[in-house]
Amino acid sequence: MTQTIAPRVRSLVLLLLAVAAALLAAGAPASAHAALTGSDPRQGAVVDQAPEQISLTFSETVSLSDDALRVLGPKGERADTGEARGVGATYSVKLRPGLPDGTYTVSYQVVSADSHPVAGAFTFSIGAPSATTVTVSEQTAGGGLVGSLYGLGRYASYAGFIVLAGGAAFALACWPRGTGVRAVQRLVVSGWVTLTAATLGLLLLRGSYTTSGKFGDVFDLELLGQVLQTKTGAALVSRLLLLAAAALFIAVLFGAYAKRVEGDLQGEGDGDGEGARDGEGAGEGEKESRDLAFGLAVGGVVVAAGLAASWAMAEHASTGLQPGIAMPVDVVHLLAVAAWLGGLVTLLVALYRAPAGTPLDAAAVRRFSRVAFGSVLALVATGLYQSWRQVGSWSALTGTRYGQLLCVKVALVVLLVGVAWISRRWTGRLTDTTADTTAVTDPGVAVNEERVAARTGGGGTDTAEADPERAAQLARQRAAVDAAREKRLRDADPNRSGLRRSVLAEAGVAVVLLAVTTMLTSTEPGRTEEEAKAATAASSSASASGTVTLDMPFDTGGEDGKGVVRIDLDPARTGANDMHVYVTRPNGRVFDVPEVKVAFTLESQDIGPLPVVPDHITTGHWSASGVQIPMAGEWKIAVTVRTSDIDQVTVDKNAQIG
Repeated sequence: MTQTIAPRVRSLVLLLLAVAAALLAAGAPASAHAALTGSDPRQGAVVDQAPEQISLTFSETVSLSDDALRVLGPKGERADTGEARGVGATYSVKLRPGLPDGTYTVSYQVVSADSHPVAGAFTFSIGAPSATTVTVSEQTAGGGLVGSLYGLGRYASYAGFIVLAGGAAFALACWPRGTGVRAVQRLVVSGWVTLTAATLGLLLLRGSYTTSGKFGDVFDLELLGQVLQTKTGAALVSRLLLLAAAALFIAVLFGAYAKRVEGDLQGEGDGDGEGARDGEGAGEGEKESRDLAFGLAVGGVVVAAGLAASWAMAEHASTGLQPGIAMPVDVVHLLAVAAWLGGLVTLLVALYRAPAGTPLDAAAVRRFSRVAFGSVLALVATGLYQSWRQVGSWSALTGTRYGQLLCVKVALVVLLVGVAWISRRWTGRLTDTTADTTAVTDPGVAVNEERVAARTGGGGTDTAEADPERAAQLARQRAAVDAAREKRLRDADPNRSGLRRSVLAEAGVAVVLLAVTTMLTSTEPGRTEEEAKAATAASSSASASGTVTLDMPFDTGGEDGKGVVRIDLDPARTGANDMHVYVTRPNGRVFDVPEVKVAFTLESQDIGPLPVVPDHITTGHWSASGVQIPMAGEWKIAVTVRTSDIDQVTVDKNAQIG
């Protein structure tokens, strides 16, 4: 039975890992957690004289590296001095004197306060628009192969932490005998190795992830030195130092403590007929074991909390609203996740891989059930606070990618709790029937017992006196037979089989849940996204002096068919107007499409549609001058975007002009 189940278990685990990898690959490029809310000159502006500097304002403070802000002339030459400065959330770079007329491209690549890369570009013109040779690279920071590897590294680090902390907690708090089980030891050590390797990988990938996105820069020592000076670099180094302490904890847990537990159990078995002096010695041994367990518990909590803090102090919780409260809450959230899911994985391993001589008893399962229940309560409390802090409104919950992923996560958690409830019922039945199953006779084991008895000649005392070595061998055979009987009885128990299946289902849901959680950590929070949109709209309204700016998402249905088209109409009044059209991907990166057409319709007066075909200026930028608006009113502005020979769509919005 066990041999036929094992391949199914491996196949299911591999399938779930493939699903998790697919989810991570789909969400690998990190969304910007800081957004450009304004610039001077603004996007698409035409100025009479060259300004002294270019200023960019973001929704939050960002970190600048060398060449974080660049201004390129019509022929691709550098037009800035390279000296970028920042005050608050506004950053500027000075321009070289004597710049000629033409269209200039401003490119920025910075890191948000919660460690995610932010990149983009826009154009402005001096004197009049002109052709430009500048093209914006498709290799975005946080994307490509490096971005995918970084996303997988984040997933591996979370998984390693959960297995390391949760597995150790399960062995120490729920199943002390499990510290001597080789399968449990391998599981916890594999969690430590995974977390250590993933942390080293993230440290190497970090420089390329936030700058060029090129795999060749992964081993650039200069970039690595810059990473070590950042908040994220310091957090990763701190994690490595804490992992060294975790290695010592594991050595004591599976070394001295495991031997102490085994010695106490043997003492109990051997001391049934001993005197009071041996009883006092056993009591002292148990006290030493309790003291060692207490020390391990305190040290383990400190190390686990420190590891969790290495995430909390460098990511979402460290920025935005109430960071002083959010970071401790995030630490508790991560510890609760590890205690529940990590303990769940360890329980699964124990159910399938525990040796016959060290069975997983019902008391251990009951203890874990209580730990899991407390962890779920902590997750609900901390999760509600984090959801309010990161989303903030119903519109952000349903209208942003973060909110939608959060809804998926909540659904998976509800499913996981439902399966856990089934496991809890199996646990109760296991408790009620474990004592009764020992009375069942197993024919196969009975035959082995008869063979062992036959070898002893029906009486073990004479044999033991004649040949002590032979007696010891027979004693080991009897112990093996007894252990085999107990294992067969446990495997035949339908309640234990039911618990195995339900725990396996829990572990499967947990794998997908962890993938969605990893995607959430690299997605712009809904509250930040909506605040950035509001700030962008306010900035555009204040700086445009009557300019109409419309953003319209589109989806042609074909390959590479999603994006956002922006219309700027200046001065948005009757008579001649200048119109600029920008096409960007959903991540804010500009890109070209084969054709863009615009039409103006004043439906209240039956005027239009008035077609306008703008000229292509540069990557993702089209322009038209002298666009005539015959009269004031609420005009419908329709934009047709074609992304291939057969894929096109028309989107529209209304705007007051004049």
